[in-house]
Amino acid sequence: MLLRILAILFGIGFIFAGVAGFLPEFMPNGLLLGMFAVDTMHNLFHIITGVLAIMAAISYRYARLFFQVFGIVYALITIVGFFWKGDLGFMMMPLNLADNIFHLIVTLVALYLGFFLHRDRI
Repeated sequence: MLLRILAILFGIGFIFAGVAGFLPEFMPNGLLLGMFAVDTMHNLFHIITGVLAIMAAISYRYARLFFQVFGIVYALITIVGFFWKGDLGFMMMPLNLADNIFHLIVTLVALYLGFFLHRDRI
């Protein structure tokens, strides 16, 4: 049950981040919350991720699979973001150091939830 709840919370958080990226009130100096470089593609990616997380929460198996896939995808984004120093023009998503650090934290949490947190531990 915990993993399913965490998937819902991830979903809500990512949908909020995606929607907030479209609202000027949350974009001082053109950065989400004054720190994160986002654009339309980045915002849509967050919203889609959030919707998928909530959809995955229908079962433990899907929630676990979501965190596994999500963790791997975000690990790749994190590695590419650090390697290319945020210049992800080929993906149409600018990243800055704050994005990269946040993505690293999210990656570690998602990989832990997807691969190492098992039902017998919760």
